[in-house]
Amino acid sequence: MTDTRTLSNLVGRLNLLGDKARLRMLRVLVREELSVGEIARVLQSPQSTASRHLKVLTDGGWLVRRPERTATLYRLSPEGLSPGDAALWEVLSTQFDDLEEAEADDRRLRDVLMSRSNDSLSFFGRFSGEWDAMRGELFGEGFTSLGLLSLIPEHWSIADIGCGTGNVTALLAPHVEHIFAIDQSQPMLDAAKRRLSADGLRHANVSFHQGAAESLPIERKSVDAAVCSLVLHHVVDPVETLAEIASVLRTDRGGGVALVIDMERHSRREFRDQMGHHHLGFGAAEITDHLARAGFGAPRFLHLPSDPTGRGPGLFAATARLAGSSGPDGNGRAKNGSS
Repeated sequence: MTDTRTLSNLVGRLNLLGDKARLRMLRVLVREELSVGEIARVLQSPQSTASRHLKVLTDGGWLVRRPERTATLYRLSPEGLSPGDAALWEVLSTQFDDLEEAEADDRRLRDVLMSRSNDSLSFFGRFSGEWDAMRGELFGEGFTSLGLLSLIPEHWSIADIGCGTGNVTALLAPHVEHIFAIDQSQPMLDAAKRRLSADGLRHANVSFHQGAAESLPIERKSVDAAVCSLVLHHVVDPVETLAEIASVLRTDRGGGVALVIDMERHSRREFRDQMGHHHLGFGAAEITDHLARAGFGAPRFLHLPSDPTGRGPGLFAATARLAGSSGPDGNGRAKNGSS
């Protein structure tokens, strides 16, 4: 006859492991020792939620913790598990990679580890929150990104394709010669105009144009660069849209550049059912092929670090030049021999 206490203990252990977030934590913490904040970043969860799950796993004997300076670090050590939990772990550990979040969790874990300094025990390498808070208090949060925009050649004209409410246009306009803000929705264009009018942002170098990404309402070879942010998953034929973007690019001033920001390949079908997305994101090989077929050279593909407050799929940025074009020299002008 089965001991009811043994059965009760087994049910309790199974209940503890019945939450996918806890399984994802165990999968990560068997590989790396992490703080609460780091775990929250990897799982894209609020820190309070991560703390609650960590307490359950620690109280249940699955995790060990140790203090380090101002933080507590957590890890899973299979050797320290009870015999019953060790048997469960032996089964679970062979199934973790089937979790649909596994690839994205791994990418965010790499981002977290890369953000540490080489000295993993140093305060600034592991727990830089106080310095970040001090810097933010003194200078605000956005100065670095805004300063980096000055790297864009000031004589360029840029098309913001699918500009929406104008957040990209507002960032770029102070730094370049002209912005063509393009969207097929007139209400979106009206919202973009209001954004640029707010807080004294009245940029005479911005023009607004209603039109679709597949049929851009601007002249051929009229812009040095184009930004296509969170648009491509909405169009039926990405190659056709990218070819249309290629047709409006000019290369005589060191440009001919397209920047595509979009979702990485994901399996969240509610985006298609509820939001009308035609594509569930794009993989690196897929977007590279689309760009090549549209007349671009090999892109630089970058996984964008995940915002812990975000709930959507991961994002990428792909930057590509028209095939055969060359980049600017140190003065931002076209190199000799460029078209």
